[in-house]
Amino acid sequence: MNLENTQVQMRKGILEYCILHIISRGEVYASDMLDELTSARMIVVEGTLYPLLTRLKNSGLVEYKWVESKSGPPRKYYKLTNLGADFLKGLTDTWEELVHSTEQITHKSQTTV
Repeated sequence: MNLENTQVQMRKGILEYCILHIISRGEVYASDMLDELTSARMIVVEGTLYPLLTRLKNSGLVEYKWVESKSGPPRKYYKLTNLGADFLKGLTDTWEELVHSTEQITHKSQTTV
């Protein structure tokens, strides 16, 4: 087993949840999402983020609008739809259950047989 591969898979598993959470705070530009994910040590590249944002849009969970920029081309700002907010709520419930279950298992004392 390769530790680094497992760590990457764990991060990928929660990336969608993290992205939806970032978007839930208000309209956000993709590069701002990348900055926040990177600063939180969620190693993400544009080639991962943009296809995921497209899938979220095609699923009706996010929508975007174009906003003119003073320093270049128009920017795409993402926000959650009502369906996206409901989906995020479901993911949050699942996340909290997983954290609780994981802590229950990993913090249990070793018993002798």
